Amino acid sequence: MSKRTKDQLKKKSHHLKRFYYPLDQAVEKPFNWNQMLRLLSYVKPYSKTLLPGSIIAMLISTLVRLAVPILIGKVAIDMAIANNDMSFLMYLVIGIGVLYLISYVANVFRIKWVNVLGQNVIYDLRRQLFSHIQRLSHNFFDKRSAGSILVRILNDVNSLQELFTNGIINLLMDLFMLVGIFVTLFVLSPKLALAVMVILPIMFYISTKLRRNIRRSWQDVRIQKSRLNSHLNESIQGIRITQSFSQETENTEFFDGVNTDNFETERIATKKSAYFGPFVEMSNAIGTVILISYGSRLLLLGEANGGIEIGTFVSFAFFLGMFWEPISRLGQIYNQLLVAMASSERIFEFLDERPNVAEKENAKEFSNMRGHVELDHVQFSYDDDRIALHEISLEMKPGQTVALVGHTGSGKSTIANLISRFYDPTKGSVKIDGQDVKDMKIDSLRNNISVVLQDTFIFSGTIMENIRFGRPSATDEEVIEAAKVVGADDFIQRLAEDYQTEVEERGNILSAGERQLLSFARALLADPRIIILDEATASIDTETEVKIQKALKRLLKGRTSIMIAHRLSTIREADKIIVLENGTILEQGNHQELMDRKGEYFDLVKSQFQMLDAI
Repeated sequence: MSKRTKDQLKKKSHHLKRFYYPLDQAVEKPFNWNQMLRLLSYVKPYSKTLLPGSIIAMLISTLVRLAVPILIGKVAIDMAIANNDMSFLMYLVIGIGVLYLISYVANVFRIKWVNVLGQNVIYDLRRQLFSHIQRLSHNFFDKRSAGSILVRILNDVNSLQELFTNGIINLLMDLFMLVGIFVTLFVLSPKLALAVMVILPIMFYISTKLRRNIRRSWQDVRIQKSRLNSHLNESIQGIRITQSFSQETENTEFFDGVNTDNFETERIATKKSAYFGPFVEMSNAIGTVILISYGSRLLLLGEANGGIEIGTFVSFAFFLGMFWEPISRLGQIYNQLLVAMASSERIFEFLDERPNVAEKENAKEFSNMRGHVELDHVQFSYDDDRIALHEISLEMKPGQTVALVGHTGSGKSTIANLISRFYDPTKGSVKIDGQDVKDMKIDSLRNNISVVLQDTFIFSGTIMENIRFGRPSATDEEVIEAAKVVGADDFIQRLAEDYQTEVEERGNILSAGERQLLSFARALLADPRIIILDEATASIDTETEVKIQKALKRLLKGRTSIMIAHRLSTIREADKIIVLENGTILEQGNHQELMDRKGEYFDLVKSQFQMLDAI
């Protein structure tokens, strides 16, 4: 790919970075040890079982590796061979073989236990993250795309897998190995050890200089992956719109721009991380040259004149080769730590997110909710720039059917969201049965409220499972009865496997009207005290709507119902109709009262019927 093409593709993706993902930005931070300790705290539940076993197995295999060079150099060469004791040499060879067998068995158990440990930690972390996100307020999801959230649950958690399955134990093993080698070398020959280790301060200086740069690069990689996945998620979900407007080519070019950014950031991060390996090899070469030149001199002097014996030289050669191996692996582990830090920052950002709608510690349960809803001087803003509701006060008595009408953006859905406590008022209070909803348990509140939206969501699974989502403990008979009440049973019986028919993602095998009927059945099965219908009949044809209207009379009886509708014919029989405009109440009353008043509602009805006549 030419540089010009890459630049063009980057320009195409520039507005994606600028407008869609303002919350995904790389930040310069020092290596956060507190965050790393927090990450390692997920190992704590296994600190009495898998972790000790893994560490013991690691110590056994490491001690064997440290012992073998001593046995070969100081014992086999300087003692057995020097004294021509072949019997002792034979026993020594057998002993070394037994040690290697012990090391092999220890390594088998170490690998097994650390992999089980790592998989359990990843499972716990992903479960906690998903569970936490499930409890976050709507405000959190308003600011983030579904794709960027998926990236953190899947990719960012997966990127920690290598750290937990191998990284932690390998880090301990390599550190233990380095300390053991370091001490042994100085015991064997302090002069030669100092000469060989002269390269270490230079290594430490250069690796420290690379640290910040590499970490920032891996942060960029995580962010670009998030953008790539977000764009993929939107493109796949919006494929029908893309094809209907013949924008496949443009969408592909746009994806190429995002993909190029992802490619470039990962290439740069990988290249920077790869610098460490060749540098360690160069250090190993320098150390080997020092060993041969200076070690040979000490060897010629002999031990009596302050030099070394041949066995010491051989042991030194073994240990020197072993010394750079853990240093090289530590470089890889350090890269894993940098990736883990970049991912854990993003994971903990979500875990530290607190719901805007928080439940009090002493929150109370609703018992026998009647459905008396009051909004007392409620004001609400989704952001600082626009007020959605201005000092709204209204009352909905138990069992009443209340309709909210008005132009788009007038505040109808906002009122419904406040009653369900998806948001909290900026000012004022929302009360149910005289209790401020802020004082009540959220689950207790929402278990008594069913919401049916215009764009209903159907999960992958069977028809039976989708309806039962309203009340998981319901029997098959109760599910079928709910479907019959709302008129869904007719079309379900025509399906190949009726209630056991598998629906595809988002219920694509069903029509919009059929999906809506299922959402009605789901809401009815929950047996709520308050039902909110947010444009619930907008996607239903006139014939189906007649069935729904008949079913609603039975469904809504004895329940407080809130109907949000642009199709005014569906709300004529509501007990109270509230007309909203720009977050304020213009007028309220029943259909006849408002028609007689000839105000805003009258004009809405008149304009809607004029449109129908024109058609």
